[in-house]
Amino acid sequence: MDIVKILLASQNKNKAEEFRELLRGLPVELLALDAFPGVGPIEEDAPTLEGNALKKAREVFRLTGIPALSDDTGLEVRFLYDAPGVFSSRFAGPSATYAENVRKLLRTMRGIPPRRRGARFRSVLAFIPAAGQAEIAEGIVNGVILESPRGTGGFGYDPVFLPHGHSKTYAEMDLAEKNQVSHRARAMERMKEILRTYV
Repeated sequence: MDIVKILLASQNKNKAEEFRELLRGLPVELLALDAFPGVGPIEEDAPTLEGNALKKAREVFRLTGIPALSDDTGLEVRFLYDAPGVFSSRFAGPSATYAENVRKLLRTMRGIPPRRRGARFRSVLAFIPAAGQAEIAEGIVNGVILESPRGTGGFGYDPVFLPHGHSKTYAEMDLAEKNQVSHRARAMERMKEILRTYV
């Protein structure tokens, strides 16, 4: 069986590591965007997660001609009317670090009782196998925002997100555990069905 090359439309090394693990078992080689210096940063200026995921995948396919896979993920906090949402990676500013975003979220949520700290992670994957073609898959995990970080693994808001039905935050789980329950894993399970048809 031939191995199909797919280019991940992301510079995020943590995300690439998760994707490679999630794609295990498929005859796919996931290429990293840093091997293609001609593809510069792609501005995520769409108003929705779906829009950003499609924009990134389409642009990477246009520039390289390689089937492209991308995602956009947002943390949607009910108390904040689903913010930060599409602005999750830049909640504390355009060049915010993970830690700065988490600190802003915890400051914003200070004093909010547990029953009002509900949130969900939502991940949207986009796959562009050829010009004029697009596939979308979505995964959602509900949980709560803790009052202080727990764990040192993962990235982004993982230390303060406790998924429903679990005693560990994403950051307290190892990669294999997280990939059993995460929003990205759920989206990828749906996308893998699409990729199986393609490969």
